[in-house]
Amino acid sequence: MLQKFYKNKKILITGHTGFKGIWLTNILVSFGAKLYGISLNDAHKKNYLELSDKKKMKNYYFNLLNKTKLNKTFQEIKPDIIFHLAAQSLVRNSYRYPEETFETNFNGTLNVLNASLKVKTLKSLIVVTSDKCYQNQNKKKFFKETDHLGGDDPYSASKGATEILFNSYLKSFFYKKKIGAATVRAGNVLGGGDWSKDRIIPDCARCIAKKKNIIIRNPNSTRPWQHVLDVLNGYLILGKMLSKNQKKYSGNWNFGPKNKKNLNVRNLIILFLQLMKTKKKLVFLKQNKKKAESKFLNLNSSKANNLLKWENKYNLKITLQLTADWYRDNLNNKYNNHTIAKQIENFFAFK
Repeated sequence: MLQKFYKNKKILITGHTGFKGIWLTNILVSFGAKLYGISLNDAHKKNYLELSDKKKMKNYYFNLLNKTKLNKTFQEIKPDIIFHLAAQSLVRNSYRYPEETFETNFNGTLNVLNASLKVKTLKSLIVVTSDKCYQNQNKKKFFKETDHLGGDDPYSASKGATEILFNSYLKSFFYKKKIGAATVRAGNVLGGGDWSKDRIIPDCARCIAKKKNIIIRNPNSTRPWQHVLDVLNGYLILGKMLSKNQKKYSGNWNFGPKNKKNLNVRNLIILFLQLMKTKKKLVFLKQNKKKAESKFLNLNSSKANNLLKWENKYNLKITLQLTADWYRDNLNNKYNNHTIAKQIENFFAFK
């Protein structure tokens, strides 16, 4: 059982105040792990403090580009497992701040890799990249871990470059240190608690709250939608297996749904609005071709299905229902971290 494995383990999460970080923190709190988090002291912090049990987490707030501080903190914590989630994670922001995107995603990861190699207690390191790390030519194909890396926007390119960086460190250093290390590439993640700008569901929730029309940039784009708990369950299984068999499980992993045909953005929003029990006018923006996102994106996760025995527990209908439940409670001033805790409890008891 995952709960038994992670109980009392010293777990370090970078980017613990972000969307995935909040959920991962709450999961590991419920497992009884000893938790440590490193994040920027930014706007995400308020959301984290509202949705997590901060008393059961030791929080550090600084930039991963500060190598001296990072190395000192890693040595102070002496973690058993590290989940590196910290990133500039928005495509549109990468056009506005390309230099910051590469510094955070590439150089930040480089610093984490170097600091991790010096931690004698470390058994597993998981670096979260993105499904957008692949060279996407908008063909209707399912990307495998062995497909070419690339990226036509700064965000995607920064993640593709990070994958190349990681691969070089894995073969040059981590194998010799006998530390299990992997990158994870997940499909688009949905769930309550996300208020990031330029993300579909949070943008919809804000429009509902402000009684505004819903703006859609790429209505026909498809993505491998899945619930945040399904994705994090995959990361946690991999973290466990890496510590037990470094050579077999180190490397690159996709985590996406088995859907043969994924829902496009337009239909996803329509279904979400139905579950939110509200009607809103949809306004379609003309796409800026110079700053366009890939139209088709699908993942082949047979490696995780076969070797980790992982697959999504929730279909898209359940995923959107749970997500709508959280945002509806929030808009009715009922939300706290109880909703997240209950969904975590139900997920790990789900058969």
